[in-house]
Amino acid sequence: MVSPLYIAVDLGAGSGRVFIAGVDPDELLLEEIHRFQYPPVEKNGHLRWDFVRILTEINTGLRKAGQRSREVDRPIRSIGVDTWAVDYGLVDAGGDLIADPICYRDDRTLGVMERVFSIVPREKIFEKTGIQFQNFNTIYQLCTESENLKNASSLYLLPDLINYFLTGRSVCEYTNATTTQLVNAVTRNWDVELQKDLGLPTTLFRCIVEAGEDLGELKPEIQAETGVGNIRVIAPATHDTASAVAGAPIGRGEAYISSGTWSLIGVELNNAVINADVSRQNFTNEGGAYGTVRFLKNVMGLWIFESCRREWSGNGIAADYDQLLSGVEAVKGFKAFIFPDDKRFLNPPNMLEALASQISDSGQTFDSDPVSVSKIIFDSLAFRYASVLRSVESLTRDKLERIQILGGGGKNSYLSQMTANASGLPVRAGLTEATVLGNVLVQAITAGRFNSLAEARQHVADNIVLREFTPHRSAELTDAARRYAEIEARFNRYG
Repeated sequence: MVSPLYIAVDLGAGSGRVFIAGVDPDELLLEEIHRFQYPPVEKNGHLRWDFVRILTEINTGLRKAGQRSREVDRPIRSIGVDTWAVDYGLVDAGGDLIADPICYRDDRTLGVMERVFSIVPREKIFEKTGIQFQNFNTIYQLCTESENLKNASSLYLLPDLINYFLTGRSVCEYTNATTTQLVNAVTRNWDVELQKDLGLPTTLFRCIVEAGEDLGELKPEIQAETGVGNIRVIAPATHDTASAVAGAPIGRGEAYISSGTWSLIGVELNNAVINADVSRQNFTNEGGAYGTVRFLKNVMGLWIFESCRREWSGNGIAADYDQLLSGVEAVKGFKAFIFPDDKRFLNPPNMLEALASQISDSGQTFDSDPVSVSKIIFDSLAFRYASVLRSVESLTRDKLERIQILGGGGKNSYLSQMTANASGLPVRAGLTEATVLGNVLVQAITAGRFNSLAEARQHVADNIVLREFTPHRSAELTDAARRYAEIEARFNRYG
């Protein structure tokens, strides 16, 4: 029999890719066939995602996948879609999207958390859900809605909304559902009491299904339009970080850092850890594939660096990634640090001004040279990673032995080495397409290609070579760690 191919649609917060993949016993094929962008735009008073554009680009990717399938004479078995978390769309009784989904970086949720806590205490929300508090979580976004909720029949998180338009099936996949902060950590279902307490219509929320659920065939009209045939639509771990963790051959005692726009730092567990210390330090217990828990903390990631690059380019200043990285590697010493999780870095009008502001507030000197700024960002991220990992050890009471960096941030050899140095732990990096791999592996498990996630991960381990970074310590690094810790202590609201 001819072995099948799989389509993975991986959508980040502003750009997406479509891959065609194969996981025969002697292969690990990942071929990018379509890349596109859809930056959020101001529309009707809010920062929104152009959903029609996203669907159109996915269909273009499907068309290209169909062409590629015919060229290599291998059938496509299924498609899986993963996206970022928390954002959603509301659909009316006629099955139409009421409005383009609002971006989580929109400022509509400012002050909403405090209003919610006046109705349901913060401690009770965490006790129920085990999810970290961020003002853009779905729970707080929904509490800003009024008329749209009255007119809505169904609520879908972004990947579920896409799957609804691809198949007509109305479900919500578990890994992404947990990020709403409305799923009970014990029952693994919607917390109806919490929804009612906040005045949210419980009828909006669709049935939760597990990663690997077969949602049925692609709609006939999309099959005809794209030429891919009657392929299945599978819900992978639809939260992109859940897919990244599923795709990584993580060993015992190994933490992961999913490094991209955000850095998600944590470990894979079998059970949630919910207690006062976890709540105080604002860690989260997000759903993972096949009954696992992603115990982690969000850190403002390479969004800070990429925002600076855009601003430099807009001002006519050279901002080539490789040149900046080479420049950083040549600089000795540590001039200054930032605390990356300062809220002023979430979506500032000018990132460079936001950096200068925090550095000035801490009594340090801001050097606006792009290489200097880049080094400050990378060094500070590495020390922040180390700080979070120490908290992971304390909260889980398990000693870490190694770190694996997943995603595009793994290409940054300087950041990988600094992470090893700052944490004192060896680092493995290079699985840059972990999210796509995890998406594909879940599809392949549903297809019967693998019997378990462990077997699928072993296939990845057998077919990739990761770069190794050994920690190096010095008196200069020890002093830098002390200086960074003072900055973190000053600006860190949580642990």
